[in-house]
Amino acid sequence: MAQVGRKSTRWILFAILFVVALLVIAPILVVVMNSFKGNIFISSTGAFKLPNKQSFVGGSNYANGISKISFFSAFGYSLWITIASVIFILLLTSMLAWYITRVKNKVTSIIYFLLVFSMIVPFQMVMFTMSKFANMIHLDNPIGIIVLYVGFGCGMSTFMFSGFIKSIPIALEEAAMIDGANPVRTFFSVVLPMLKSTAVTIAILETMWVWNDYLMPYLVIGTEYRTIPVAIQYLRGGYGSVDMGAMMAMLVLAMIPVIVFYLLCQKHIIRGVLAGAVKG
Repeated sequence: MAQVGRKSTRWILFAILFVVALLVIAPILVVVMNSFKGNIFISSTGAFKLPNKQSFVGGSNYANGISKISFFSAFGYSLWITIASVIFILLLTSMLAWYITRVKNKVTSIIYFLLVFSMIVPFQMVMFTMSKFANMIHLDNPIGIIVLYVGFGCGMSTFMFSGFIKSIPIALEEAAMIDGANPVRTFFSVVLPMLKSTAVTIAILETMWVWNDYLMPYLVIGTEYRTIPVAIQYLRGGYGSVDMGAMMAMLVLAMIPVIVFYLLCQKHIIRGVLAGAVKG
């Protein structure tokens, strides 16, 4: 009876997960299908139909979208901002997490709790003040916006890094220092290599956030330096007209880099999340 019960539980769990997977994958499939259909066939009912001889337009939507929004220019800005932001987030927050974890005093405790608190503050509460301040101190460019992303991304990253660093035996660091390593060399030679799984997990999460973010680039750098999410919005014409075919095609192109990056690094996600949940 117990074995039958376990099998039933597994089948129920499988059915639930299968439905959840369909709910997640279905919108992506709809976007991909519609990227190969003419605008007239993308409607409230036609959007869910497979392309046929009448509706299929080949790659014209992709060519049209690329030319309309200067896709490669937007791709370049998105790629630069994402890579630079994620690298600085990983480097700075891992060092900060190591410091506040190993150095126990009131200042480091306050820093840690302020960073954790920043995770629950909605971006909408500070976005207009932030954009005005960024304009005043000349951060309204593809380099300055990286500073803002580092600031908004450091809360979760520091929290996850701190959780894993607490599980690292301090004896390893002490041994390195006895051998003559200074704190900088100890971090890069001993601590950082052990943070690989957590770093990859954070990199995936931060990459998806920065790459897909619309509000911050729109508010801070505006239309002069269009990232992909901002550029796609310009497929909306006057009087509410939208080039749905081109928009669907550009959404597909925008998803591909993140999906590929995620698939290459997915094995590290669970390991890194569990590592970040360790309590000291």
